[in-house]
Amino acid sequence: MAFSKLARRAKIKRRIRKNITGTSNTPRLSVYRSNKQIYAQIIDDLNGVTLVSASSQKIEEAQNCPKIEQAAMVGKLIAEKAKQAGIESVVFDRNGYLYHGRVKSLADSARESGLKF
Repeated sequence: MAFSKLARRAKIKRRIRKNITGTSNTPRLSVYRSNKQIYAQIIDDLNGVTLVSASSQKIEEAQNCPKIEQAAMVGKLIAEKAKQAGIESVVFDRNGYLYHGRVKSLADSARESGLKF
């Protein structure tokens, strides 16, 4: 039985989210990747609140960069915003995407900027 890409990603996403939950102590860093942009949110699932968000759409200098560099800029920005909000450690949610390319670049950049996960 052949799955479409979206159905496959939804299945993987359910499998990941079954084990990962963001709390107020360690919120969840969720990544969404579209064809042109990349978005990151830090979410407290228990209260149902998005604490911090960042996207490549909001960064002016990211518009003319390669997508992997855009992801690195978003990772750095989300880590800086998290520090300002008093968040030091998170649980990483790759949202069904492979930990490769833009998702890996965002995660590595956030780690380098001081976010622990």
